[in-house]
Amino acid sequence: MTAPLLLVDGHYLLHRAWFGFAASRIMSRDKTIDRTGVFGFAALLRKAQVQHADGFEIFVVFDAEDGSRARVGQDSDYKAQRPAPEPGLIESLDLVKNALDHTGVRWIEQDGYEADDVIATLATAARADGRAVDIMTTDKDYIQLLADPGVRLLNTGLAQERRYTAGEHILPRYGVLAEQWPDFRALMGDPADNIPGIRGIGAKTAARLLTDARRLENVPADELRPTWTEQWPQALRWREMIKLDTKADLPDDLLTTAPTAPLPNAAHILEALGLW
Repeated sequence: MTAPLLLVDGHYLLHRAWFGFAASRIMSRDKTIDRTGVFGFAALLRKAQVQHADGFEIFVVFDAEDGSRARVGQDSDYKAQRPAPEPGLIESLDLVKNALDHTGVRWIEQDGYEADDVIATLATAARADGRAVDIMTTDKDYIQLLADPGVRLLNTGLAQERRYTAGEHILPRYGVLAEQWPDFRALMGDPADNIPGIRGIGAKTAARLLTDARRLENVPADELRPTWTEQWPQALRWREMIKLDTKADLPDDLLTTAPTAPLPNAAHILEALGLW
């Protein structure tokens, strides 16, 4: 029997683990090494499985170190505002991968690709096979994948009744359809990726310009201010940067279609790996 699929944005979950335990760090028994990253990652992933993904195949995707290269080639300002990671955060990454290997959860960090493009490719392939797909993330770029009703976003940091976002939620929430998301973000901007958007256009104006399922090419010229018209070629370029690549070059047979075995608790994993 083919299992539904939970795709996990690995760097998102590591950041949440690292900063979510800020008030109470998880240290080695001799109090010299911070294990918060790997402990928190394992604990949050197990909780997600227990509460939302029992019987799912779980697959984790990490950003490659050079993953932004293609988009930076289109715009050198892409993600340029992001600060260097806090000491210890990235150092936890190898431990997280070891923990995933120990528990039998498959993962990938594909050279030349950001996690969102890998996840988009895997989600598209799984949907072609008829599998339901949930994506564990807070990254709004994935909203464009919700044009497929078999895809949902999962944010376990929210209240239980608000954790899932599906395509049907996007129009009431934002005034545009899921498939219009790259157009919408190109107009209003995306601070997380350092995409400024068109000056003078916020969320409400962007939604109005994209009414009736318009795309950027279909917005009537008489609805645009002269300064917006001047910036339109930039918006078209930003849209292409925001679009997810659903045909990333990935190894074959990454997904097993089988459910992931129940995950052990985080303390047991650290004990087994000799991290205490």
